[in-house]
Amino acid sequence: MKLAVIPARGGSKRIPRKNIRDFCGRPMISWSITAALQSGSFDRVIVSTDDDEIAEVAAAAGAEVPFRRPPALSDDHTPTRPVIAHAIDSVVTDGTRVASVCCLYATAPFVSPDDLRAGYAKLQEPGVSYSFPVTRFAFPIQRALRMETDGQVEMFAPENFLTRSQDLEDAWHDAGQFYWAAADQWRKDAPIFGAGAVGIPVPHWRVQDIDTEEDWRRAELLFGALGSGR
Repeated sequence: MKLAVIPARGGSKRIPRKNIRDFCGRPMISWSITAALQSGSFDRVIVSTDDDEIAEVAAAAGAEVPFRRPPALSDDHTPTRPVIAHAIDSVVTDGTRVASVCCLYATAPFVSPDDLRAGYAKLQEPGVSYSFPVTRFAFPIQRALRMETDGQVEMFAPENFLTRSQDLEDAWHDAGQFYWAAADQWRKDAPIFGAGAVGIPVPHWRVQDIDTEEDWRRAELLFGALGSGR
């Protein structure tokens, strides 16, 4: 079985109720659910939540909510891995064998069905432990500045001051949308960004962390501008 797990706890602090807040005409979580369903990559799409309202919205969008996440896995400091492992264990109680699992975040409106399919295809290659979307930093990180409290700035790496931007190595970062791995991999105490982690390049205009109201507004503007091309 190929399983999508969408973690969506109810206690978001920086943007209250952000998992089900209206985003461009729909509850935020519904964009991730729809992408997962349209990808055709999953036998089941489930939402892991501790919140009854989120469960209701997720079910209306087409996901399954077969359990409630326990309080011990629903606080601000709970990492992703035990949440996914709990979801897997909750599904296999009936003897079902789960082979591959995709952790898909509830606040990833720019995720596409094509990306999800590409992630699964990459996971099938030899030696791949995790596959997930990555994007280039928009500016060379080798020329990053440090700002002191009095406003003065200095380079983190002054030796790169005279190096042309085009001569610096591209730097990439996690897009924060989804992670594919074998079910057993989620149960291990191994880092996602360790050996066997493989990135799937996506354009940086389809990547936006949504942690503040400013992030949210920027994401809405970008989402609306992209329209059907997202």
